[in-house]
Amino acid sequence: MSSTHPRLGDWVRTTASLCRPSRIVWCNGSRAEFDALCDLVVRSGAGKRLNEKCRPGSYLVRSDPVDVARVEDRTFICSQHEVDAGPTNNWVEPDRMRATLNGLFDGCMRGRTMYVIPYSMGPIGSHIAKIGVQITDSPYVVASMHVMARVGEPVLDVLGADGEFVPCLHSVGKPLDHGSDVPWPCNPDNRYIVHYPETREIWSFGSGYGGNALLGKKCLALRIASVMARDEGWLAEHMLILKIANPAGHVKYFAAAFPSACGKTNLAMMVPALPGWKVETVGDDICWMKFDGDGRLRAINPEAGFFGVAPGTSHHSNHNAMVMLQKNCIFTNVAETPDGDVWWEGMTESPPENLTDWRGNAWHPGESGPAAHPNSRFTVACAQCPVIAEEWEDPHGVPISAILFGGRRASVVPLVNEARDWRQGVFFGSIVSSEQTAAAFGNIGQLRRDPMAMLPFCGYNMADYWSHWLAIGARPTARLPKIFYVNWFRKDASGRYLWPGFGENSRVLKWIFERCDGIARAEPTVIGMLPADGELDTTGLDLDNATRNELLRVNVAGWKQEIPLIGEYYDRFGSRVPGGLRDEVRELGSRLEHL
Repeated sequence: MSSTHPRLGDWVRTTASLCRPSRIVWCNGSRAEFDALCDLVVRSGAGKRLNEKCRPGSYLVRSDPVDVARVEDRTFICSQHEVDAGPTNNWVEPDRMRATLNGLFDGCMRGRTMYVIPYSMGPIGSHIAKIGVQITDSPYVVASMHVMARVGEPVLDVLGADGEFVPCLHSVGKPLDHGSDVPWPCNPDNRYIVHYPETREIWSFGSGYGGNALLGKKCLALRIASVMARDEGWLAEHMLILKIANPAGHVKYFAAAFPSACGKTNLAMMVPALPGWKVETVGDDICWMKFDGDGRLRAINPEAGFFGVAPGTSHHSNHNAMVMLQKNCIFTNVAETPDGDVWWEGMTESPPENLTDWRGNAWHPGESGPAAHPNSRFTVACAQCPVIAEEWEDPHGVPISAILFGGRRASVVPLVNEARDWRQGVFFGSIVSSEQTAAAFGNIGQLRRDPMAMLPFCGYNMADYWSHWLAIGARPTARLPKIFYVNWFRKDASGRYLWPGFGENSRVLKWIFERCDGIARAEPTVIGMLPADGELDTTGLDLDNATRNELLRVNVAGWKQEIPLIGEYYDRFGSRVPGGLRDEVRELGSRLEHL
């Protein structure tokens, strides 16, 4: 298999001349190809087949202990001008970075196979989808891309002879000069994950793990796609997409952005606690939204798989995920049980005896370190999710009725708050933050700002990104979703969570659903629209009036302390912060002062 696309053919030949692999393989996306790749990972010593009776069709892979997560400090946005990358991205002048990378990639695939992976982010042929082509020398990466994207010949058919594609070049950075190899090759001293937004290119060197190496994921689907979205008038977001139906069978679709450790996948696959309500999954991580002819934002999940964090996933926290993981999975850096199954912290109340940890060493309960790496992962096809929505691959996308922003805040931010309009909703998204886990209760200075949960993933200046959001809302024909700010993590003075979370979050989704229909009542406040008295359904919850009131209280003193912190954060971006957001801060401060 090869391509009739002249630019693609030229790029592959030029890359091969630079990297000098032993052979070139064009990936066709077949099951036989996937099985052969997994066999290569097993033969390398990095992977093993799990017990077919415990976990059929599944594999356990152990990475090098130095290559276990995204490396934000080695991730670069190499725009032509530094100001376009903004203060939250690492920047190097493009020509200088190209010189560095050309030196590193020179001969980097000697002794290895160069795989060419045509892939589609989104249903093949969808007007919302985008095509990428990744070159890599890692069989683990190719196998993972089989799961995470639509791969192979059908993508080339859509690309044709002149279609647009994003070139994505990846190498583990470990040439086989003398024929010897290691189970997990990488080059930790020379890791680079580089994006050229103007030319829509991605180059990644030295890491074989996750978002550093699966270049369709964060690199294309967010960093490069966010630039495309800005230029083309749509939104590429770090958001889950869920389908929710009320007891009468009426359906809506919500998109939601949460920073890490805030329960995104759990919400996307929720088992609602409210009788008669139903939640199904469209996507758990990335959402691309474009306007349709009626002015509504319609969304696709551009991914074909889930690349989820394993620790903390259990039948209690996410039953549907546990069902999904029963077969045909690639597990990376989890622990192994004596009978050839997998385990991770939080999977059961207590760990089994005689585990093998993520490094391949014997592990017993009571050991100081974790059995599974805290960032250990599962890679599994979306089609295996037991609550995947039937329209998850609809090429037209699903219409979004509400957008939720949220962070992990012990205080100040109420359980749910509806923006009065789009501008205030963008303001909510711009101030999303999570308290550091070691922060003292109420110390709101210990915050990590993560606007729209896009801090590590926005491919250009964050202030310009906020301006783009405001411009989306200013379209005269737009029929915009409502925007809400949620917080499942409020605590009392003793550090106890006030809200039970998990399936009980369906009570908040119910109020949002009914707000979209104009049924549920809201109380205007200085910070937004909160549920009116009695409108949040807490039937059957062990929740006294004092707790309920605290969850929805406007914490005037806390918000007054927050105002200067927001101003200081905006000041990082200088004059590029849109005036509308500065107005929101000023007006909020004024309303608080008049209470």
